[in-house]
Amino acid sequence: MSSLLEFTDEVKEALQQGLPVVALESTIISHGMPYPDNVAMANKVESIVRENGAVPATIAIMNGKIKVGCNARDLEILANSKNVVKVSRRDFPFVIQNKSVGATTVAATMIAASMAGIRVFATGGIGGVHRGWESSLDISADLYELQNTSVAVVSAGAKAILDIPATLEVLESFGVPVIGFNSDTFGAFYSRSSGIALEMNMKTANEIAEFLHLKWWMGLQGGVLISNPIPSEFEISAELIEPVVAAAVDEAKNLGINGKRLTPFLLTKIKEVTAGKSLLANLQLVYNNAALAGQVASAYAQKSA
Repeated sequence: MSSLLEFTDEVKEALQQGLPVVALESTIISHGMPYPDNVAMANKVESIVRENGAVPATIAIMNGKIKVGCNARDLEILANSKNVVKVSRRDFPFVIQNKSVGATTVAATMIAASMAGIRVFATGGIGGVHRGWESSLDISADLYELQNTSVAVVSAGAKAILDIPATLEVLESFGVPVIGFNSDTFGAFYSRSSGIALEMNMKTANEIAEFLHLKWWMGLQGGVLISNPIPSEFEISAELIEPVVAAAVDEAKNLGINGKRLTPFLLTKIKEVTAGKSLLANLQLVYNNAALAGQVASAYAQKSA
C-alpha cells in the first residue's frame, strides 16, 4: 500500500518524527464551495492547522497516487478543475486505475489518513442518514467508516440536510463515541445545537486526546466523532435554516437528484436562498474545526510519544 501514497516533504518529515498531523478532506474544495472561495478556504484552513501546532495534510487522488498533503498547484487543480471525481471507499481503485483527479469525502479521507498513520481529521460536517431514508436507504459511507477506521473526526456535527436523530442512532448502534466539545448537545452544522443531548462533554483538547489514546490503547478500534459547535456569532438558527433545508430537500426529490449529486445540490440551493449566509457559516465552522483539530493532534502526539 505504501507505493500508492505520495507524501509532501513536510508531511513525511512530520510523520517520521512523530509530530502532530491533521488530515483534511478535499471534497469540500471541489464540490462544497465555488471558485475562488474554495481555494482561499483551503489555504486558510491549512494555515489555521499550523497556527494550532500541527502539520496539515490535505488528501486527494492524482496521477494514480493518494496524495497525503497537497501543494499550492494541487489545491488549485482541485478547486478549479472540471470532472473531479467525488471519492468514497468504493471509488478508490477505479480513480487510481484511471489516473483521474479525485477529491476525498469524509469516509475516503479517513481511509487515507489511517493508511498514512494520521489519527486526527478536520472537516465541516459529516454525512449521515438522509431524510426520507425509509424509502431511499440513503445512508452515508461516513458512518460505516466511523465504525471501522480508527481516526478522530472533528466536525460541526452532521450536515443540516440530514435526518440527525437517525444519524445519531446509527452511530450509537455502531459503537462510535460522540464527544461534544464544550457542549451537551450534538451540533447541526449551521446551528450550534440539534437539541439532541450527548453523554460526553469534554472541555479541553487535552481531555479529548487522553480519551483517544485510552480508546485505541485498549484495542477498541473505530473512529471517534467530535462535535464542535459553530461559533455563535456565525450561527444560523434552526428556526431559520430548517424551512430552507426542507424546501431544498423537496426540490431535489422532485427533480430526481440523489446519490453523489444530492449534497452539492442541497448546499448550493441553501446558499442561494440564504443570500450567501450559509457559505459564510460553512467557512467559519470549517476554520473553527481546523483549530480544534490542530490542538487535539498536538495533545495526542504528546501522549503517544
